[in-house]
Amino acid sequence: MAEAHQAVAFQFTVTPDGIDLQLSHQALTEIYLSGVRSWKKRVIRLKNSVITGVYPASPSSWLFVVIAILATMYTRSDPSMGLIAKIQEHLPVSESMSTQCQAVVSAVLFSTMLWLLLIFTMRLCLKQLLSYHGWMFEQHGKMSTTTKVWVALVRIFSGRKPLLYSYQGSLPNLPVPAIKDTVKRYLESVRPLMDDAGYERMTNLAAEFESSLGNRLQWYLKLKALWAANYVSDWWEEYVYLRGRSPLMVNSNYYGMDFLYVTPTPIQAARAGNSIHAFFLYRRKLNKEELKPSRIPGTVIPLCAAQCERIFNTTRTPGEETDTVQHWQDSDYIVVYHSGRYFRLKVYQAGRLLSPREIEFQIQRILDDTSSPCKGEAKLGALTAGDRIPWAKARTKYFSSGVNKRSLDCIEKAAFFVTLDDDEQGMMADDSPDSLDRYAKSLFHGKCYDRWFDKSFSVVYYKNGKKGVNAEHSWADAPVLAHLWEFTLATDSFQLGYNAEGHCKGEVDSSLPRPQKLNWEIPPECEEQISQSLAVAQALADDVDFHVFSFRDFGKGQVKKCRVSPDAFIQMALQLAYYRDRRTFCLTYEACMTRLFREGRTETVRSFTSESCAFVKALEGGEAADVCRRLFRAATEKHQQLYRLAMTGGGIDRHLFCLYVVSKYLGVESPFLKEVLSEPWRLSTSQTPFQQVELFDLVNHPEYISCGGGFGPVADDGYGVSYCILGENMINFHISCKHSCPHTDAHKFGAQIRKALHDLIQLLGPNQKEPSKPQACPPEAKKDK
Repeated sequence: MAEAHQAVAFQFTVTPDGIDLQLSHQALTEIYLSGVRSWKKRVIRLKNSVITGVYPASPSSWLFVVIAILATMYTRSDPSMGLIAKIQEHLPVSESMSTQCQAVVSAVLFSTMLWLLLIFTMRLCLKQLLSYHGWMFEQHGKMSTTTKVWVALVRIFSGRKPLLYSYQGSLPNLPVPAIKDTVKRYLESVRPLMDDAGYERMTNLAAEFESSLGNRLQWYLKLKALWAANYVSDWWEEYVYLRGRSPLMVNSNYYGMDFLYVTPTPIQAARAGNSIHAFFLYRRKLNKEELKPSRIPGTVIPLCAAQCERIFNTTRTPGEETDTVQHWQDSDYIVVYHSGRYFRLKVYQAGRLLSPREIEFQIQRILDDTSSPCKGEAKLGALTAGDRIPWAKARTKYFSSGVNKRSLDCIEKAAFFVTLDDDEQGMMADDSPDSLDRYAKSLFHGKCYDRWFDKSFSVVYYKNGKKGVNAEHSWADAPVLAHLWEFTLATDSFQLGYNAEGHCKGEVDSSLPRPQKLNWEIPPECEEQISQSLAVAQALADDVDFHVFSFRDFGKGQVKKCRVSPDAFIQMALQLAYYRDRRTFCLTYEACMTRLFREGRTETVRSFTSESCAFVKALEGGEAADVCRRLFRAATEKHQQLYRLAMTGGGIDRHLFCLYVVSKYLGVESPFLKEVLSEPWRLSTSQTPFQQVELFDLVNHPEYISCGGGFGPVADDGYGVSYCILGENMINFHISCKHSCPHTDAHKFGAQIRKALHDLIQLLGPNQKEPSKPQACPPEAKKDK
């Protein structure tokens, strides 16, 4: 019970002489410093709110406007055209206020109103400027005069030194596409998958929908778009994520890997010490809004930062009908899982963040702790890995009061979750291909009870010093967490570093209070539910087939020499590989961000098109190389056009999804929407972006490179493919499918992808004649530069 005594600020006993009060000065000092730290954060938040609120102007500009207006009073000119006099007439009359003083107050009030009007005008102008997306559709290297003027105006209206959230009020709202455009693009996307009879039937359904129910549903969407910041995001979070009743593990959560070739230290506690400290350095920058606003690389165009608000101190709590995402303003601790036990580890002491060496010391204490888990504690985390309804019922019944509620609250309110794993993972010298597959599966689901899948993210530290992350998906998309992950990898290795023995640098305060072990009282009925959830999760985990490989024969450098977008090149390779694997085509999902708009998340790029179908059939049919190259160019250009449309609000899938939600609210059935929303994505793909290139030196230290991350298959008979384009000569792939499907095999599909990549680069080899037509610069090509 030593931990409980450390939490007591004072003790008292009743004696014949009265009450003997014994104060703990250490505890009171900690309380005082914690309060000071909390108030400092409030002041910082208030200051940042003011700065962000008046952006793109600055608070000091108010003083400039006031002085300028007051100066005109002495030149006997009236820039207000009589408004200052009108304000003076309506000021409350005070005997203590002279006429001159009233004039000054009136001038200050007018100056303030003029300043606010200028801010509103500048923000409105910036919003209109950011609504222009013509630059994205221009040919690479040929910037129009309109775009040049637009770039100059964006720079002028963007102000100086914006904070992380400065652009939020100036970002445009996501537009609602026209019904006819969405229907037309949908029919184009499914045409190569249907025979003539099926396509005619779908065309009739679409025409009926467009001419009748569609217009009614569209009216409601336009009304929502006028009222809400984003007409998609809240429904997307609610119905796609939070209302899902199946397990988060495998079905929703995703993972990220450590450096591929380097382990900065083999000491588990030391690696945890450095990177946990780096996580809190990032959180400090986030709270102070010191992180630079995200932009499309190489441009002045800002991206929405709304998702950053919920990175830390966030959890997804289960409900019987729908889950909820809960976020707390701050927490000064993390929760650590090791050998079946949960520990509360404070990372702040006397108002300061613990040093990496001190965190390592505390982590080592947990590793050395030989205490046994409470009854039912060891596999408690399986509740978060199983179906949501049993977990919601168990949470209400067994964790709503007493010691269980206090311990659960501790986990849910923690900054993030940490697992100290007893396994060794990473690329092993003796068995590198299979070792990466095991590494992926470990990060993806572990033992099904040693991760807390509800937390915004859980960090896993392995016995050999490797680490990784498992993230819940509803609160944000992968690029937001990837930004944090890149920062921690770089800070851990290049800024904090390790001493010669592999330990964190610095000294240790051995008087630090020990990490507090959480206590539980798990009844037998709850243990039975834990076992049932574990059985569901284990069956799901055992069914997942993973294959991770690093393709190093060539990379984006050689692809760009062929004047092709690296992303489009890979997407065509995936189409070719899938056709060779299954001898058929399928709907293909490629995730694309819509963060050019306020509260934007993702849109779907339908990578399978009539053009890609024609190219694959020509190549497999033995057509002449010139014909194949021409068809390949047409397919990649169509893909890039779809990508740009999706990024700029012209995608179709989120629009169709929202129309379907409205139809459900109205209680009307649409055969067209029902069929569209039921179509399976047998090939689900996503590119993991490498955002902070400046943090890494891939030329001099190419070994310090992450392997990216992955996710599970969307369809039971399909593949999930994540790829990461790193440097000029590497592409990492993460492929998932299910063993239970006899038609899918991750390793065979990986082999088909390798072959397809080689066949495409051979087709576009430098000795082949390429068309002289200049290509438009795709968004991902711009960010690859």
